Amino acid sequence: MSQLLQIRQAIGRRAYLALALAGLILPLAGWALLAASGQVEAVFMPGPQKVLGRIVTWWSEDDLLGDAGISILRVVAGWALAALLALPLGLFIGSWRAMQALLEPLTDFIRYMPAVAFVPLVMLWVGIGEGAKVAIIFIGTFFQMVLMVAEDVRRVPMAQIEAAQTMGATRREVVEQVIVPSAKPALLDTLRVTMGWAWTYLVVAELVAANSGLGFAILKAQRFLQTDKIFAGILLIGLIGLAIDQLFRLLHRKAFPWLYGRN
Repeated sequence: MSQLLQIRQAIGRRAYLALALAGLILPLAGWALLAASGQVEAVFMPGPQKVLGRIVTWWSEDDLLGDAGISILRVVAGWALAALLALPLGLFIGSWRAMQALLEPLTDFIRYMPAVAFVPLVMLWVGIGEGAKVAIIFIGTFFQMVLMVAEDVRRVPMAQIEAAQTMGATRREVVEQVIVPSAKPALLDTLRVTMGWAWTYLVVAELVAANSGLGFAILKAQRFLQTDKIFAGILLIGLIGLAIDQLFRLLHRKAFPWLYGRN
C-alpha cells in the first residue's frame, strides 16, 4: 500500500490494471444503483441494462456501425487537417520570436471564440455537406493545437540549440536535427490530447444538416425524449475515444521507449 502512495513511483502492472478496472466499474455500479433505486424517473436516468439494450437495437436495426464509421471519419479528417497546418505553424512560432509576435496574439484571440458560433458562417462559406462538418471540428481543434505545439517547441532546452550553433549548425539543421527530435515526444502527446478535443466537437459539427453519425443520433434522440439512446451515444463516443487514446499511448511507448525505462 505504501508503494501506491509514493509520488510518481511505478506500480505493478496487476495493481495498475486492478485500479483502472475499479475506476471504470465503480461509477457504473453507482449509476446502476441510482437507476434501480427509483429515486430518479427512468426517462431522466435509464439504467445500464436499458442502455445496453438500446445499443443492441441500434446495432441490429439502425446501422450503428455506419453511424460510428461516419463520425470517426469526420473527426479524424478535421483533426488531421488541423495537425497538417498546426505542426509547421507551431514550429515556426515556437522557434522564432518574430513569428511568435506576429501570430501568437491572433491565435490566442481566435481560440477563445466558441466553435459553435462559427456554424452559421461555415454553412454560408462551405455549404451543408461533409466539408462543413469537418470544418467545425477543424476550427475547434486547430488554434488550440497551434499554441500547444509552439509551447512544446519552446520547451526544448536552449543549451541544446546553442551547442548545435557552436558546432556550426545552420538554422535549418538546428530545427531539423535538434528542435524537432527533442520535441517529438511532447508533440505526439499534443496530438493525442487534441484528438480528444476533436471528439468533443462532433455533436456541434453534426448540427450542420447531418442525417447520420453518432452526434446526429444523439440530437435526434433528444427530440423524441429517447434518453437511453442519448446515454448510449455518449458512452459509445467515450469508448471510441478511449480506444483511440490507448492507441496513441501505445504508439508513444513504441516510439520513445527510453521514456518508460523505469515503468
